[in-house]
Amino acid sequence: MLGRLNHVAIAVPDLAAAAASYRSTLGASVTEPQALPEHGVTVVFVTLPNTKVELLEPLGDASPIAAFLEKNPAGAMHHICYEVEDIIAARDRLRQAGARVLGDGNPKIGAHGKPVLFLHPKDFQGTLIELEEV
Repeated sequence: MLGRLNHVAIAVPDLAAAAASYRSTLGASVTEPQALPEHGVTVVFVTLPNTKVELLEPLGDASPIAAFLEKNPAGAMHHICYEVEDIIAARDRLRQAGARVLGDGNPKIGAHGKPVLFLHPKDFQGTLIELEEV
């Protein structure tokens, strides 16, 4: 069911500073910031030869990332994203296996313009999993 690793996401308190650090210190290529109001975040992607790193900061006080950063004020890994060919089939298979899909269970459009779902971290060894349809 799982395809390739799409990205690893790191929540950061200051997106501009984090992007500058990746760009200047590590010499990485970093995309322009993209606001995703439906997810409550602003993101940039660090492009690598084999995957991406997503840096995300809260967009507004109601952002789920704001609560995460209260517990991790310096920033921390937030989630890992895997690609799937059919997100609805993956969702249904996961639910049948007892995994919890967050939210209402319906995919939302993610930063890459594709449907995404998130899976409860307690079902996956404490790691929040994002699935993105390819």
